Amino acid sequence: MGGDHGPAITLPACRSFLDAHPEAELVLVGTAAAIEPARAWMRCTLVTAQDVVTMDDSVEIALRRKRDSSMRVAIAQLKAEAGSAPLAHACVSAGNTGALMAVARYVLKTLDGIDRPAIATVMPNQLDRYTTVLDLGANVDCTPEHLLQFALMGSALVAAVEGKAEPTVGLLNIGEEIIKGSETIKRAAELLRQAAAEGQLNFHGNVEGNDIFKGTTDIVVCDGFVGNVLLKTSEGLASMLTEFIKQEFTRSWLTKAAALVALPVLKRFKARVDPRRYNGAALLGLRGLVFKSHGSADAFAFEQALNRAFDAARNRLLERVQARIAETARALPAAPDARQAA
Repeated sequence: MGGDHGPAITLPACRSFLDAHPEAELVLVGTAAAIEPARAWMRCTLVTAQDVVTMDDSVEIALRRKRDSSMRVAIAQLKAEAGSAPLAHACVSAGNTGALMAVARYVLKTLDGIDRPAIATVMPNQLDRYTTVLDLGANVDCTPEHLLQFALMGSALVAAVEGKAEPTVGLLNIGEEIIKGSETIKRAAELLRQAAAEGQLNFHGNVEGNDIFKGTTDIVVCDGFVGNVLLKTSEGLASMLTEFIKQEFTRSWLTKAAALVALPVLKRFKARVDPRRYNGAALLGLRGLVFKSHGSADAFAFEQALNRAFDAARNRLLERVQARIAETARALPAAPDARQAA
């Protein structure tokens, strides 16, 4: 029900996903009228909800006033009740990000050893692979301990989905030197080096913004403020490239001729950096798999989010994150705000 377009986009994407994955099943959650077109679909269960969380709703409204919203009902499908298995293994939503994070955290709770969930997604790099970046906006203010937790969760994500046993982790900073950065970043680097010395993760060291697109490390860790700015900037550059290509075909005949010669290369590059291909960010640290689709996603992009959730579920991402955290639970320092709350 969420996003800028709702069922007009999500239903066609779901239909395409089912056609491409004969081994998969979908649970569609929404108002009765919205999901009615899918009633005859095979391998599809319909679950109705009375309310919808809008893109403008506050977290308070989503949590307290819309307890039968499609968002909350969908997340609840991940919970096992009375010893029975959950109806779904992963949840995908294009709805209000703040509400999704708050409702997911309230309904599912966080994993033991994790103070705050983080949003993680992939970005293309020049090695023809991907760099996983987190956090992308769930946590504006992070402690060094939070950044360590993000690194552990990101390592579990890449290990599960990409099959890399010991993915490399970089800490986003204004320089590679250990003396650079804020006190929070310096302390986070110390914790990451300590964790690496104890064999808990593969810490590369500090990295800069351009290292994300160079593919210097498999994972880049940062706070949510920096990560969200980074994400929106990269999406803006991709949009600018698309507009640039269009403009070149409206100029003089000489420019058009040059553009035609370069068109195959430009198209491949455009496809490579197309943010729709990387849609679907994981909300890591919860007791369930929740994926956030971009609110403006079209059908192709929303299907990519479904694909990422499906890959995470069949590769047992949740169990791997739990195992990674459990292995380091005794050595993992609690964040200051968590200690104060305790």
